[in-house]
Amino acid sequence: MKITPIDYSIVSQKIKESGLSSPGKASIREIKKLIDNIEQASGEKFIRMEMGIPGLPPAKAGIEGQIDALKRGVAAVYPDIHGIPELKNEISRFVKLFMNVEVSPEGCIPTVGSMQGGFASFLTLSRICEKRNTTLFIDPGFPVHKQQHRVLNLPFESFDVYNFRGDKLYDKLKSYLDKGHIHSILYSNPNNPSWICFTEKELKIIGDLANAYDIVIMEDLAYFGMDFRQDFSKPGQPPYQPSVANYTNKYILFISSSKAFSYAGERIGMMVISDVMYQTRYPDLKRFYPNDQFGYTMIYGTLYPLSSGTSHSAQHGLTAILKAANEGRFNFVEEVKEYGEKAAVMKKLFTDNGFNIVYDKDEDKPIADGFYFTYSYPGFTGVALLEEMLYYGISAISLDITGSERHEGIRACTSLIQHSQFGDLEKRLQQFKADHPTS
Repeated sequence: MKITPIDYSIVSQKIKESGLSSPGKASIREIKKLIDNIEQASGEKFIRMEMGIPGLPPAKAGIEGQIDALKRGVAAVYPDIHGIPELKNEISRFVKLFMNVEVSPEGCIPTVGSMQGGFASFLTLSRICEKRNTTLFIDPGFPVHKQQHRVLNLPFESFDVYNFRGDKLYDKLKSYLDKGHIHSILYSNPNNPSWICFTEKELKIIGDLANAYDIVIMEDLAYFGMDFRQDFSKPGQPPYQPSVANYTNKYILFISSSKAFSYAGERIGMMVISDVMYQTRYPDLKRFYPNDQFGYTMIYGTLYPLSSGTSHSAQHGLTAILKAANEGRFNFVEEVKEYGEKAAVMKKLFTDNGFNIVYDKDEDKPIADGFYFTYSYPGFTGVALLEEMLYYGISAISLDITGSERHEGIRACTSLIQHSQFGDLEKRLQQFKADHPTS
């Protein structure tokens, strides 16, 4: 029996009881449940890096705005399906001030987290053109987006962008678009799980091809402004959050309140539909909906039956957050810089103990320190490494479930790790290295 930081027999038993054929191939929530059970049985605390949960207090302006709204009785009133006017206006302002992109309030729609925005978009976009039935994912990416496609029985294709950065991205994307079956492309920027960030050259390539093939781009901005190599915190001043919106006019942006504003628990996000996209009429939509205008159909044809609106009080909370940010009273980027600071320390602890960073470059520049990083260890696949590290009290997810072709890799999230845990992390990594010599 091995002697490991977490009792070997307990970990083995809980893995067996979980019913998982392989923890390394489990979903994020399944891994979370497994670790909860191991912690409870062993009495030992894990270095928990499996879930992208904010580790900071929620934005104060949001709490105050939401409490005030509740006191005014909004909990008893259905909000408009398209969002309260105050929020729509502040979303439009936010996009202008922090992205330098013009979108009318009409296309700024609150959703039950960005996940609902994605679900609604996948469903609606799959119906805009009868001859185009497939979404293209630029991977690695958020595993649940593919799960949503499976639930909807919608086809998708994907490729790992690792070997197709810079100019190489053009030919790779074109090879899919030439087939004629792609209706939209989705990627996240900064990227979950790899934390790569597309360059302006790459965003222009995506936008130019979208224009040439009449493709809709979905840009997941869950980690808005969190590439800490630049300061995106000043409203109305460059630099601005990079976006494909500068290169094409048919796009949907998903802006989360969960990470940048630490407001995950209220499940409210923003779906921003470009003015051109909102107004575009797709006759094929009438196969499923009474109206063929994209924006109208999105709201009243798809979002309405999904949830009949987003939490009324949470909309007021998010309005207050955005208003404070737009007016320069709330520097949300400064608030979340701690994630990058922790990543720098954690990455060094891993590399000092024989681990390698998997996604390490944005073209020719070192990757930023931020919410996530990826690592590997010689001689292990990511699936095997994840399971082995459970015995050392370290949890994460394998890159296998993200669409990555780097099968040796694991994704780690920095958010829940406290500075006081760095010592434990270092000791556990040192023992792992001692127990798994590479030469």
